[in-house]
Amino acid sequence: MTSTATPQPSPAGAPPAPPGDGENEPPTWLRRLRGFGYVPPGAGTAGAWSPRSAGPRADVRSRLVPPYAQPSVALWTALGVPASATATVLRVLAWAGPLLVALVAGVLRFVHLGSPRAVIFDETYYAKDAWATIRQGYEANWPKEIDKSILANPDGVVLPTDPGYVVHPPVGKWVIGLGEWMFGFDPFGWRFMTALLGTLSVLMLCRIGRRLLRSTFLGCLAGALMAVDGLHLVMSRNALLDLVLMFFVLAAFGALLIDRDKTRARLAAALPTDDEGRTRPDPLIAETLRLGWRPYRLLAGVCLGLAFGTKWNGLIVLAFFGVLTVLWDAAARRVAGAGAPYAAMLRRDALPGFLSTVPVAVAVYVASWTGWILSPDNGKGGYFRDWARTQDQGSSLSFLPEWLRSLWHYETEVYNFHVGLTSGHTYQSNPWSWLVLGRPVSFYYESPAPGTDGCPATAAGKCAREVLAMGTPLLWWAGCFALLYVLWRWLLRRDWRAGAIVCALAAGLLPWFNYQERTIFYFYAVVFVPYLCLAVAMMIGALLGPAGSSERRRALGAIGAGVLVLLIVWNFIYFWPLYTGQSIPMDSWRGRMWLDTWV
Repeated sequence: MTSTATPQPSPAGAPPAPPGDGENEPPTWLRRLRGFGYVPPGAGTAGAWSPRSAGPRADVRSRLVPPYAQPSVALWTALGVPASATATVLRVLAWAGPLLVALVAGVLRFVHLGSPRAVIFDETYYAKDAWATIRQGYEANWPKEIDKSILANPDGVVLPTDPGYVVHPPVGKWVIGLGEWMFGFDPFGWRFMTALLGTLSVLMLCRIGRRLLRSTFLGCLAGALMAVDGLHLVMSRNALLDLVLMFFVLAAFGALLIDRDKTRARLAAALPTDDEGRTRPDPLIAETLRLGWRPYRLLAGVCLGLAFGTKWNGLIVLAFFGVLTVLWDAAARRVAGAGAPYAAMLRRDALPGFLSTVPVAVAVYVASWTGWILSPDNGKGGYFRDWARTQDQGSSLSFLPEWLRSLWHYETEVYNFHVGLTSGHTYQSNPWSWLVLGRPVSFYYESPAPGTDGCPATAAGKCAREVLAMGTPLLWWAGCFALLYVLWRWLLRRDWRAGAIVCALAAGLLPWFNYQERTIFYFYAVVFVPYLCLAVAMMIGALLGPAGSSERRRALGAIGAGVLVLLIVWNFIYFWPLYTGQSIPMDSWRGRMWLDTWV
């Protein structure tokens, strides 16, 4: 992703070359893009076309690690906060705001978490697989009619000894099983960890948004938007794998952001300063400095390995994020004065970046299979655990450990299953429709009679009780416009923040277009919900107006932004019964079916 930093000062303090000097004049088609807001590489502060060596004389440190937005003096005065206490207040708000938003999100996710008391949608697979995994290290082959027995008397259910054939790695089931281990083999137990991770992900997004957008307010806004997103809420209240995948992907994104700031600060500290104390670019340092130990990029590799170990599409996210982090390194070296930033990145950063993410992620993935690896290979362990011993003796790969060959065989069988899964399903959808909520997924539906299961006794007829996996409509539809906005900011304004959002969102969405014939579902989109919320927050930040805007501009922007946020919150409250499985009159349910495809 390109950096938004403007290019470097001219050598020896020479002024920037003027536009239209022949050698530096861009092609006509490129000049026309200026009318759409295009900022060319090397443009000065006034937007003039100039060579890469030209640019503003600003402090390079502030461009490598931009400062956080500061509330106006008028605001502090209105609130009665003395100037000497503003720094302390800002430090407190940096954590108090996100924690408050996370608290609200936690209440929404944990209230009546065990309701409906049922095995909902794919919980029939993952809740039972998690119970077997946490107790014996690998999944079991459960009887088909066991769900009713589990709900009636979970303590009386006997864990099957036959191994089960499963098509997803074990990390997500270890996570779900942890909740079952703490709270029992019931709906609350198997939903506890997804509710916890859903709450923590809101806290993380507040902090990530703050770091990305350099604003505590916008960071908390992004987290608050995700707190009231219906899809995120539903996935946080059900024991499916996709919320776990979303959590680890978001954690990796946050770790890479921290790594970006810390390495840029290290690079800025190595640069020389002038007589006025301003940090200046230095081509030699920018191209040769080794950025040293980067623990947060290593942490990102661990998180991506856990994501990959939850569902295989985590591997695609690993590829996207790997490219993103090395391009950030190149952009940092360019800002620091490197004449050939990409060559410097390839020499200094590409290999360490690869080693700290890809091998680490693969190692974590393999380690996640430890329970299966340690199970017996005599036919009484995990599925296919005995394959190498019984069917692969004397092969050309016999020098490899039997467990590794058996695991590889298992993986190839699972891959063939995934790419060949084309059986129809009522709620399958095409990724083209996800952003506009074309086909949400009904996880649970009942029609209780009046006076039963929460249906009012005064109801004229049967009620509807549904758990509908669907994003908050106004948030997602606003997100479509926000996506166009961040694409414009990235492609034409060269805004690295927008580029980061686009990259993460694309990693969660674009790969599914390669499998449009496969049976896929809208709720897979929960992986990119955080970045959709970041895009909306960034768009709302633009509505509020840039620094230096007039009071009238700020007032109009605040009104527009406030109305949009309030409408999203109202929309979430309106659909709350469908997200939480509450019984409502049938007419009320029909009134919420805004599109025919939602039925």
